[in-house]
Amino acid sequence: MLHSSRTMVVGARMYARLYTLVTVLILLAPVGFAVDVTYFKTVDLTLIPSAVKNGAVCLDGSPPAYHIDRGVGDGAHKWLVHIEGGGWCDTTENCLNRTKNIFGLGSSKIMQAKNFTGLLADNQQLNPDFYNWNRVFVRYCDGASFTGNSFDPVNQLHYKGAKVFSAIVKDLLGKGMSNATNALITGCSAGGLSAILNCDKFRSFLPTHTNVKCASDAGYFLHVKDVFGEYNYANFYDRIVKLHGSTKNLPRACTATMRPRSLCFYPQYVVPHIETPLFLINSAYDAYQIGFILAPSINNLPQSWERCKNDTTTCSQDQVEILKGFRSEFLGALPKLGNGTFRGMFISSCLAHCQSQLQLNWDSDPGFRLKDKTMAEALGNWTNGRSSVQIIDDNDVPKICLTTPL
Repeated sequence: MLHSSRTMVVGARMYARLYTLVTVLILLAPVGFAVDVTYFKTVDLTLIPSAVKNGAVCLDGSPPAYHIDRGVGDGAHKWLVHIEGGGWCDTTENCLNRTKNIFGLGSSKIMQAKNFTGLLADNQQLNPDFYNWNRVFVRYCDGASFTGNSFDPVNQLHYKGAKVFSAIVKDLLGKGMSNATNALITGCSAGGLSAILNCDKFRSFLPTHTNVKCASDAGYFLHVKDVFGEYNYANFYDRIVKLHGSTKNLPRACTATMRPRSLCFYPQYVVPHIETPLFLINSAYDAYQIGFILAPSINNLPQSWERCKNDTTTCSQDQVEILKGFRSEFLGALPKLGNGTFRGMFISSCLAHCQSQLQLNWDSDPGFRLKDKTMAEALGNWTNGRSSVQIIDDNDVPKICLTTPL
């Protein structure tokens, strides 16, 4: 079985690597890309000190925060709210470590300005559908995808993610989102999961005249057995839900019937109950899920699997078949095809995780196109009602999609 301490170490290392990679790619300055993927705009941090008195605080008790770049022209009354990713914490020690994390995943005291690129870019050429919208980057500092509602007085840990989510949305309403004609909530990884779990909640804050939609990038985490034949990752999720007191803030239509209720942390059990239009950007071979859900580095994972998940060209035929089986289970857990207006999707076979914030993946590199559509075109067409979008890569083996020389 997967032990809590081991999960903490694996989760911390994993997200340090992934977050560092994403940050480095975004921050890369002129290095000779074939396209202008180095463009970004630095946006300052906005704190909400008034939220503290209502208990809406980060793990360490500091105020919630976000970054906002105001919309202009015909985008002045349109809002894109993107939730930061960054894993979860399932133990007291893990959560305490997050309060010191250099990326501010547990404390706004450490947070710095944010570079907007990809779906947050203000460049029309690079982000044609959302460049002039009000674009918001919500900082993630609670460790449970904005679902927690508990407090640890001994260690002074505030598991208040649900209150933080509400405080940030209310603050944005006061800054003009109450007059929005369109509002799209999105997120990456743990933020993508949050966009799913809080989709209808977000809708409830907006006026009835607002066209509200939700989108998740790499947030569709699969409930599936690993190569050991166990649900080790489900145990991890169960500990998160219990530590943070998240059950009461998970979608009630799911928790009313699902046992254990912590399974309602999984999108496949929540999405059937979501009443708001939802778009899924994901890979059926999501790099994170392959490495930490299907083949986690625990219980003496064979070196052949360590090599395989880090370089799929080394996989044996049996391992390839297991990977294909994972893809089949992932596709089977998606919403049923047919109503692409209500449930849109862009499902690749790329070995990737969190793509919409990287300019190459978002709209530039041809390797990330599906049915001759970029991710930007697919989400833009769906959000603005130009077309119904349900695109799934026909390729049934994992692939490296990056083709632009670095």
